[in-house]
Amino acid sequence: MSELILVRHGQASFGAESYDKLSPKGVEQAKILAQHWNALGENFDYIYSGTLLRQRETAHELLPLVDGKPKTSVQLPGFNEYNGDPLIKIHLRDLRAAGESVPSEWPIKNERQFQSIFEVATARWIRDDLDPKEDVEGFEPWTEFKARVYSAMDEVMARHGQGSRIIISTSGGVIAMALQRVLNFPDEHVIATNWMVRNSSVTRMIYGRGKLSLTQFNNLAHLENPENKHMITFR
Repeated sequence: MSELILVRHGQASFGAESYDKLSPKGVEQAKILAQHWNALGENFDYIYSGTLLRQRETAHELLPLVDGKPKTSVQLPGFNEYNGDPLIKIHLRDLRAAGESVPSEWPIKNERQFQSIFEVATARWIRDDLDPKEDVEGFEPWTEFKARVYSAMDEVMARHGQGSRIIISTSGGVIAMALQRVLNFPDEHVIATNWMVRNSSVTRMIYGRGKLSLTQFNNLAHLENPENKHMITFR
């Protein structure tokens, strides 16, 4: 059997003009994971990531653990996170049109307010209830997001068998979608699962002989000791 080891990127820069960069804490989370695995004697055959900066930065810290010491991860856009900004913008546009008040700042920096709005926007997205029209760029339908994640997983599994161990540095939504593929839960549970995936957490799946099985979800052994517990984050 071969193994996919999905790592959620470290903490990104929430509230900054560009979310797509690890915060100093996010870099440290990835370094601690690499140190933890190194101490356990873990080694891997290949490393993939999406093309997003936060995913590549996380992968960079794990490169020394990969056979052949590659200089970079193999990048597949299929492992990119869905773009949440268009979903929020469409939802806020619709609220304004209905005469409801909406936050004036962009990006939204209040985490509680952001989460409340994002939950409603993603629920509408899954129901195919968001119309991007012409004023919102970068919108990806739910069905297309699902298809590209499944396709990226298929591509990696087709490339590597015979006991391969493959790291995939990706994001919470992609990990939740991969879990749906294994556990076959409904679409509306994917986003709920996404909220649970913590920064730098590890999810493992094994595959072979036509089967794909979950063996570990959202593991944070590298951060659960007293000196590192303060490093555990969701966003």
